[in-house]
Amino acid sequence: RRTPAEDFSTLEAVFGAAEKLTKDVSDAFEKKFGVRPSEAYGATELAPLVAANVPPSRHVPGRPVDTREGTVGQPILGCQARITDRETGEELPIGKEGLLWIGGPNVMRGYLDRPDLTAKVVHDGWYCTGDIAVLDPDGFITITGRESRFSKVGGEMVPHLNVEEAINEELGATDGEMLAVVSAVPDPAKGERLVVFHVCEIDDPRALGRRLADRGLPNLWIPGVDAFARIEEIPVLGSGKLDLKHLGDLARERFGRQAGE
Repeated sequence: RRTPAEDFSTLEAVFGAAEKLTKDVSDAFEKKFGVRPSEAYGATELAPLVAANVPPSRHVPGRPVDTREGTVGQPILGCQARITDRETGEELPIGKEGLLWIGGPNVMRGYLDRPDLTAKVVHDGWYCTGDIAVLDPDGFITITGRESRFSKVGGEMVPHLNVEEAINEELGATDGEMLAVVSAVPDPAKGERLVVFHVCEIDDPRALGRRLADRGLPNLWIPGVDAFARIEEIPVLGSGKLDLKHLGDLARERFGRQAGE
């Protein structure tokens, strides 16, 4: 936002990673700088690149499609991806959503002096990313959420990210701005229930719930009128990612008693 367009006048390619690259951000960047960002994906444990969309300026004519907006691209050379059921560990067919595993020479040997942690995420040379994703027939990976950002509400897995995006859009957030975040606390009746922290005024949570329903969100996905709390700022890490631990602590502190803790 603060950079003059001429400072990036020779920019040919730009990638977004770590967090979802939203269409609003891509549109705004392309309008200002004349280059549309491509989305990529990786992890420190994977050295770190896993997949990327090839920018149009780098596409080799005659080769198969190598970019698909809304995905994080196809696995890089030598890298493989597979999807498993979150509960059974069974490998799922193309098009089914589940836990994303990555195999290849870029998988780490392990966490230093922590074989216990290593054993939790590396199985037979495959690394468990902790991300929920879908593979399409062409091998493009679509990340739909984090395993830690799902809640089982009334027996149904509810993705925090989808609810969060809908709430932020209803609150008028633009350019990837985050006005509200979703967390969860235990619930004696439904297992878990969603709670929302926000940094702007929400005068009528009930009206907001109706608007979310009008968008097509299932009733189980819509936070209750008593599930909203205003905070001064969204908790983030130095990397800019959500501080999920702090968010979970905050949820238990603010809503734990209501949940019967």
